Amino acid sequence: MNETATVMPLVRQMLNKVPEVTIFFWIIKIMATTVGETAADFLTFNLNWGLTCTTLLVAGLLCVSLVIQFRAKKYVPWIYWLTVLLISVIGTLITDNLVDNFGVPLVTTTVIFAIALLATFTVWYASEKTLSIHSIYTSKRESYYWLAILFTFALGTSAGDLLSEALDLGYWLSALLFAVLIGIVTVAYYRFKLNSVLAFWIAYILTRPLGASIGDYLSQPSDERGLGLGTTGISVIFLLTILGLVIYLTVTRRDEVNPLK
Repeated sequence: MNETATVMPLVRQMLNKVPEVTIFFWIIKIMATTVGETAADFLTFNLNWGLTCTTLLVAGLLCVSLVIQFRAKKYVPWIYWLTVLLISVIGTLITDNLVDNFGVPLVTTTVIFAIALLATFTVWYASEKTLSIHSIYTSKRESYYWLAILFTFALGTSAGDLLSEALDLGYWLSALLFAVLIGIVTVAYYRFKLNSVLAFWIAYILTRPLGASIGDYLSQPSDERGLGLGTTGISVIFLLTILGLVIYLTVTRRDEVNPLK
């Protein structure tokens, strides 16, 4: 048996650590970002845990989830999406801690996380010569992937809050702006053949502030230009929807990546 034949089964096995990018991927992603915003507020304010305690708790849960994700031999929907959900919450909490506890302006946090994300992509590409999520078949590439995901969530939170609060654009106008930008990326990809990897990461970054703005608009009180539905109800509804979709994907396996695609 030659070396190629020996290596190929391992490659096929590891390619399944992330899901295929389908409509279900984007629906769950946007909902997870919304929950990241509302759940962070619920734990911090409704339960009166405070930013520090909430951050430590969620960070601990995220560490456990990442260990399970890295040790998995293939893509498992509930493990993957639990990790995304926890990163969504921690991304919100990182920004909130910097802004509320340390007084760092939202402009500064947005710039910092943009630079951190760009640096992650630069090092990742220099090391692996690709940023495609369909090429993540080593632990090293998976590490770059999750680090990039973390910075996209932190950046999205900062950018969303910067527009809706610091620049006083409001939640629904911010959500509309980011939705339009995602639409432009979609048209550029399907109509003008924008590079698929570039289109994916731009859309992934933009869905974070979109989800955060939607979450704030639905949950915040009317005197803050929200609908006043509360963080509890929104978090529960979206979590149940995510759970239903994850169960569906687990049963149907519709989002498994084809080997060596």
